[in-house]
Amino acid sequence: MDTEPIVLDGFLEEATVPGDLHGSTARFRITVSPTDERTDEMVLPCGVTDPELAHAVLHDLVPGDKLRVTGHFHLPRTPDDPVWLAVSTLAVQETAPLLTDPGAFTAVLERYGPYVCWFDADTDAVDVFTETGTWVGTAPTPDAIDDLLEAFEQRQSTSGE
Repeated sequence: MDTEPIVLDGFLEEATVPGDLHGSTARFRITVSPTDERTDEMVLPCGVTDPELAHAVLHDLVPGDKLRVTGHFHLPRTPDDPVWLAVSTLAVQETAPLLTDPGAFTAVLERYGPYVCWFDADTDAVDVFTETGTWVGTAPTPDAIDDLLEAFEQRQSTSGE
């Protein structure tokens, strides 16, 4: 029985790793956020068995890259087996900004699930937006981002948006 491949967009969670000693396979994780709801977000383990694609995954991708992956899910057969996506094709939709000289930057944008946070080196306050650019608010410190997001999501759920 042939099944249609699954196509997902997500951000490369962390550095890729070889799946074997020779680097002919690769493993990585992507964060998939199909909606603005944090409860819909998932981190998905992915594997590549094609040696050419594995080489590209290991040498060309950096954390934060936005990827479109196509493949088939491998579902667990025992409680100890993981769920993972066997990737057959991969495309980079957006590359992550490269911070070659961290001292040259006074501000940084960072993803926080379906949100984008603006960290300015001159202040403790953190401006927060949704991925689509909707203003969420300003957290007085980085530690207060969770509280700001929780309040925003509660306002959104009560207003029906």
